[in-house]
Amino acid sequence: MTKFSDLNLNTKVLKAIDEAGYENPTPIQAGAIPAALEGRDVLGIAQTGTGKTASFTLPLITALARGRARARMPRSLVLCPTRELAAQVAENFDTYAKYVKLSKALLIGGVSFKEQDILIDKGVDVLIATPGRLLDHFERGKLILNDVKVMVVDEADRMLDMGFIPDIERIFGLTPFTRQTLFFSATMAPEIERITNTFLSNPERIEVARQATASETIEQGVVMFKASRKDREGTEKRKVLRGLIDAEGEKLTNAIIFCNRKTDVDIVAKSLKSYKYDAAPIHGDLDQSQRTRTLEGFRNGELRILVASDVAARGLDVPSVSHVFNFDVPGHPEDYVHRIGRTGRAGREGKAITICVPRDEKQFDAVEKLIQKEIPRLDNPVKSAKPAEVKEDKPKSTRSRSSSKSEEKVDSTAASEDTKPSRSRSSSSRSRSSTSRDDRSSNKVVGLGDHTPSFIGLSFEERMAS
Repeated sequence: MTKFSDLNLNTKVLKAIDEAGYENPTPIQAGAIPAALEGRDVLGIAQTGTGKTASFTLPLITALARGRARARMPRSLVLCPTRELAAQVAENFDTYAKYVKLSKALLIGGVSFKEQDILIDKGVDVLIATPGRLLDHFERGKLILNDVKVMVVDEADRMLDMGFIPDIERIFGLTPFTRQTLFFSATMAPEIERITNTFLSNPERIEVARQATASETIEQGVVMFKASRKDREGTEKRKVLRGLIDAEGEKLTNAIIFCNRKTDVDIVAKSLKSYKYDAAPIHGDLDQSQRTRTLEGFRNGELRILVASDVAARGLDVPSVSHVFNFDVPGHPEDYVHRIGRTGRAGREGKAITICVPRDEKQFDAVEKLIQKEIPRLDNPVKSAKPAEVKEDKPKSTRSRSSSKSEEKVDSTAASEDTKPSRSRSSSSRSRSSTSRDDRSSNKVVGLGDHTPSFIGLSFEERMAS
């Protein structure tokens, strides 16, 4: 088996790798690192969670160990689709370059331009950025890309999904033609193929797994769910989610729950917290400081459940995530692979469960077609427990019904009826009047004792006649 010591990496880099606890490279690392060290362009295709980040950080640090950066002219450039992924790449550089004197700058949104300008002005060896913020600095005249010797594009297919391809093409045009390019993606859409053919020169292609496949260490399942009523779908779907979480018991050490819409991220997180689950949301509309705090809490174990939009589907490297739940079937089949790739990382076992409603069945079929396997169907945990719940919740009397307290506020109908006493009183009054007339005709008194004189039940005319 190949070891990192066999890959001609800088001895100081090898020391940092050893201290991080790694000895053997993953297949993508073993294939990409030697080619990158030779100065060749690299096209790496591998499923998420296979170690693509180290595939370019390790040779990049080795290549930059000699030389010095000039002000506003970075020596290398790493492009990432999201802030979280860019921050994760920066952490990898800190880990593996601890014994090599290299400067770096992180250009992402949510941080002031002034702080980033100061770092750029000093000169950086490694510039890690999202495309939008990088171009903002360039257009302000604060950045010159003429000295970029190595350019890395990470998660290229995600760049495509987020509409960054025009920006990527522009950035390629701003960097020297003689640069070395390291290009990594989990899938190879036709548009990605076009870019690699245009901007990469005779690349070494390393494909360690079938395109868009999920790791074999991930146990997958799906609950085919249909709500009892359309207007109850959200409520009942969240109940199914809680049932799935509870069913995993102690096996669930931490989990990421993915929603398609940011509004649903907030709703699901709020709902879980109301039921005493340790959960917090993360999506693109939250400010950067809040996102950073939430992610840090999840990484260090202070937060058990992270409810996320696809902004966290890539770049969130928490090796010990035990479960992934897809509250919604993703809109793009490739996103399913990236979502569930947050678990089962580094050879560990993981579990991914999806909730699929009828309108999403076509999208779910596309997922199964992409990964080329049928995902096992799971029982609905709420449906299986429903008969017992109905029996237990069925009121035995008016007294017990009025004294019971429901967890959910579903008593609005009863409350509205209580606010209309005049109708019920008039109804009961008509009933008593009708009963009274019937009793008078039979010369009976209703509701009074036998000691009451009989004439009380007679009408005025009947009394005069007697």
